[in-house]
Amino acid sequence: MTKLFHLTQGVIPACDVTTIEEFQTLIERTCSIEGIAGYKVGCTLALRYGLPKLTEIAAEQTDLPVIYDHQKAGTDIPAMGDKFAEVCAKAGVKAVIIFPMAGPATEKAFIEAIFKNGLVPWVGGEMTHEKYLHREGGFIDADAPKEIYKIAAECGVEYFVAPGSKPGIVAEYNRFLSKIVNEPKFCMPGIGSQGGAISKAFEAVKGKEAYAIIGSAIYKSRDIEGAARRFCKEAMAFL
Repeated sequence: MTKLFHLTQGVIPACDVTTIEEFQTLIERTCSIEGIAGYKVGCTLALRYGLPKLTEIAAEQTDLPVIYDHQKAGTDIPAMGDKFAEVCAKAGVKAVIIFPMAGPATEKAFIEAIFKNGLVPWVGGEMTHEKYLHREGGFIDADAPKEIYKIAAECGVEYFVAPGSKPGIVAEYNRFLSKIVNEPKFCMPGIGSQGGAISKAFEAVKGKEAYAIIGSAIYKSRDIEGAARRFCKEAMAFL
């Protein structure tokens, strides 16, 4: 698989801002900080301004990769995988996140389409918030995330999105996936404003590539650059 990041541990700002100006400012103030690995762009910003425009703006300031999170892609019929992946590839992103809760046929089809279009698939199974799994009052069967990760691993996926706010759970997924994938890589939201800590999340997957996905704790800070530097320093302590 093509190497996506220049770092084995780092921080990925989640660009869940409202305006194009805020997006530009976030990249401008963080892209030269040691420890920033890439940028995650979500569907609200993409729907407002267009994904190609966002990748163009990012490329004007940095060659760090842009990861697209469609919140939550991979929940459609299998046939939509090709269309989705083709649009993302033409927009200029390097990786896409899917949470394939529509079943194994959809998961496999989307992963295949993402690979075919030269992108790197990131697959998520468990989210960060409460009442997601059925045992917590949610809709998703407790065994579903592990099955989603298993199928992804068997399809050649190396990047797994796991809840950084639940380090104990991440440690379980690490042990499970390490039996299937030589070097699983963990991309972890839920750190910062949602209560997760880099130290605990990265310790749960120590020895593996790990990336903290951090949104409002950086972009809502009065000192964006300072906040990013603090998180990066903590992440790179695991190098």
